[in-house]
Amino acid sequence: MKSILKVLIIICLLSACQTAESSKKVTIVSYNDLIVGAAQSDIYLPMLKGKSIAIVANQTSMVREKHTVDILVELGLDLKKVFCPEHGFRGNKSDGESINDQHDSKTGLPITSLYGNHKKPTVEDLKDIDIVIFDIQDVGVRFYTYLSTMTYVMEACAENNIPVIIFDRPNPNGFYVDGPILESNHKSFVGIHPVPIVHGMTPGEYAMMVNDELWLENKLKCNLEVIKVKNYTHSQTMDLPVKPSPNLPTFLSVLLYPSLALFEGTIVSIGRGTSFPFQVAGHPNYSKKDFSFTPQSIPEASVNPPLKGQKCYGIDLRYIDLEQVILEKKINLKWIIQFYQDLWKKDEFFKAYFENLVGQDLLRKQIIEGISETEIRKSWQNDLRNYKKIRAKYLLYPDFE
Repeated sequence: MKSILKVLIIICLLSACQTAESSKKVTIVSYNDLIVGAAQSDIYLPMLKGKSIAIVANQTSMVREKHTVDILVELGLDLKKVFCPEHGFRGNKSDGESINDQHDSKTGLPITSLYGNHKKPTVEDLKDIDIVIFDIQDVGVRFYTYLSTMTYVMEACAENNIPVIIFDRPNPNGFYVDGPILESNHKSFVGIHPVPIVHGMTPGEYAMMVNDELWLENKLKCNLEVIKVKNYTHSQTMDLPVKPSPNLPTFLSVLLYPSLALFEGTIVSIGRGTSFPFQVAGHPNYSKKDFSFTPQSIPEASVNPPLKGQKCYGIDLRYIDLEQVILEKKINLKWIIQFYQDLWKKDEFFKAYFENLVGQDLLRKQIIEGISETEIRKSWQNDLRNYKKIRAKYLLYPDFE
């Protein structure tokens, strides 16, 4: 009898372990199995009929093979103009490159840049506009600037009593939350709100949080509507059908972006100016010489990349286990710690921009002092717990936990 009882206990424990493990799993789904907000004209058409419309869009604003702008025009809606973010309407401008106003060659619509002379729509930009749509694929990372553009659009619309509709899209990094919370003294266009580096929200969820937490300037609130994604949960990730920006060309680069983008605040190259950006890291003075790359100017991607023309030695992550990257569900600090320990005596490793990316002063000090990755991550946990409580109020989709 006792032996049978022991067997039953072991079976129960194994079952519990398997259940706990299965709850950590992330499913890779096909983007085409999800029905994005822009595909649901039956929901948004009644909201848009008879309205003068502007849309914030770029190359990711696609429903299968058709652009959202073309869909709205074909539906006979009164689309007046397009606003475009960093990288431009066609997504073919280098990072940080100023974008000029232009006209869409296909529809003739005027395209107003929100990454040129100004980042927030002006009163003149919104003249005679009744409603603004936001339809851009994000990657779920605080310093990716598309949601900063969304915030400024919401703010301008709130000031001018213009409703905003978010055509929601899934988040390929929406299956976890991680990183330090932005502190107010490091607020910039690469970080506006007190959220972690990986915020775990779709554009629609994020917009609701910004609106209801009164994070818009002067605690304004805009008239906000979100058209949800069908079939999406936060336990999913997916390969995006269109590059979200010129230097995120692959599924792996999108998943590694939260970790490798920290190098942008250092002297290390993450492969801008190569065919594999955000999949490698290197520097001319790195001690290990078994892998190298040389950044070059690439039109429409990296015109003047860091360490241009210099042979960089470093690490090649292109063949890393994709499933392992997903299952770890965290920002990986081991690579930046590794490079700092190798290079700190040779060069001034960190740049001032590092704090803008990280959103606080502490991480630089922790790396310099040799604090372990485990201890660094512990220092984030209280703030992350508080953030997750806020986040939970605005989730539109089943969560990963």
